[in-house]
Amino acid sequence: MSGKQKHRGQHGNDPRLFHDRWLPVLNQAVADLSWMLSRGYADNSALKLVGDRYRLNLRQRKAVGRASCSDQSRHLRAERLLPVEALRGREVLIDGYNLLITIESALAGGIVLLSRDGCFRDIASVHGTYRRVEETMPALTMIGVNLQKLGVGPVSWLLDRPVSNSGRLMGFMYELSEQYGFDWQIELVNNPDRALIAQPERISITSDSWVLDRITAWYNLHRDILATIPSASIIDLGGAAD
Repeated sequence: MSGKQKHRGQHGNDPRLFHDRWLPVLNQAVADLSWMLSRGYADNSALKLVGDRYRLNLRQRKAVGRASCSDQSRHLRAERLLPVEALRGREVLIDGYNLLITIESALAGGIVLLSRDGCFRDIASVHGTYRRVEETMPALTMIGVNLQKLGVGPVSWLLDRPVSNSGRLMGFMYELSEQYGFDWQIELVNNPDRALIAQPERISITSDSWVLDRITAWYNLHRDILATIPSASIIDLGGAAD
């Protein structure tokens, strides 16, 4: 998994695109888009309308889209979010790249969004190929330690089979789990999203909006881990006050 990329999620224009002076505009855009989604507007057309109105560039629009959700989804996700005391001894399924890439991005100083539904989402991209970066091992170690503290188990990771290097990442993760005593099972699946919703008896760890609207129980492990990374560049895009 070697390559030129050394860090995850860093973008040279982010200090300008997400400067404090932009935050009121971006939060209003999230509020407007969420209002439209709550009333049945199609995602893409609504995002275009909002993005055009506030003259947002492509990366800002991506952030607004990820941070927004309808009122219905916001309430549903809150109802299905489990408290920490409900996790001990329970089986969990991890949306592998969803969690790992967010923590890698935070460790690398990349932008992480605090979204309207309380989830944390990165704006990094993996285009068909996963490449290990300097933050991969620290991120996986932090995830493993936090899972041990929660007392959950067994833990199953789901990695996208179509993404190149998933098999190599799986091998690295097994080596790491043996080194630290993490009780992990790692699966390569064609569609992790559908695999998550097909196993309602397990607790899902993900921030994927489509999945969160379809599962019965989830836990916000992203939040727990990010709270232990003081240097994380977290941008609050929870939307303008209701």
